Amino acid sequence: MATDLQTIITSDDSGVRTITLNRPDVLNAFNTELLKELGQAVRAAEKDKSVRCLVLTGQGRGFSAGQDLADVAERYKTDDPIELGHHLRKFYNPLIVKLRTMEKPVIASVNGVAAGAGCSLALAADLRIAAESASFIQAFIHVGLVPDSGSTFMLPRLIGVSRALEMAWTGRKIKAEEALRIGLVNQVAPDEQLAEATAKLARKLASLPPRGIGLTKRAINAAWSNDLAGQLDYEAMLQTTAGKTKDHREGVAAFLEKRSPKFTGE
Repeated sequence: MATDLQTIITSDDSGVRTITLNRPDVLNAFNTELLKELGQAVRAAEKDKSVRCLVLTGQGRGFSAGQDLADVAERYKTDDPIELGHHLRKFYNPLIVKLRTMEKPVIASVNGVAAGAGCSLALAADLRIAAESASFIQAFIHVGLVPDSGSTFMLPRLIGVSRALEMAWTGRKIKAEEALRIGLVNQVAPDEQLAEATAKLARKLASLPPRGIGLTKRAINAAWSNDLAGQLDYEAMLQTTAGKTKDHREGVAAFLEKRSPKFTGE
């Protein structure tokens, strides 16, 4: 990985790559540089075969406070209409699509507030582990905007339409325990144990057969738009692919020989 990054920190351990948003003085709010570096880092993680699980987290007290309004303040100094769609299409949308479609597990380790697009980033991960002090805020309504960066897609699928609308319309803070209760996160850990809990899950996922992990993610994503017959056929196609891998043969052999499997990704 590049060493001249200014707004993120990357580290590797046991097949797990951690990308840490590193603008703690502004609760890791997104400026253009952070969005560019984060996008580059996510693409690099997808291409790197040694990376078998990706973790996203934040430095300091926050996961991410969303868009840094100071970074876009110039556009508000005139009475000209504000064009926000271009910024989303250029920076946020490709990032969210990459996280949702890369065939590796993505974990959001939410160490503090996740607001606005920061909340959207957490929602785009496959799994979320939250610190007890973490919170989730659909803050868009507070500045007269609608949820973006995939929030309107992910929220109702995770917590249902009514709860999604409540979060989006009221912009109220959802604390970690409520987030766990309504299905917004998978796990809550004491603040001082968040990194350990995240690493444990990430290492577990990294030890599993990468092709099986990726094909499973592909199947779950497809289920959102397929009917039953189409999904059954798609499962059969993916299972044919998975069945041809060396990892499948290794898994069966390990089961029959009563030993732990050693998956290589082949």
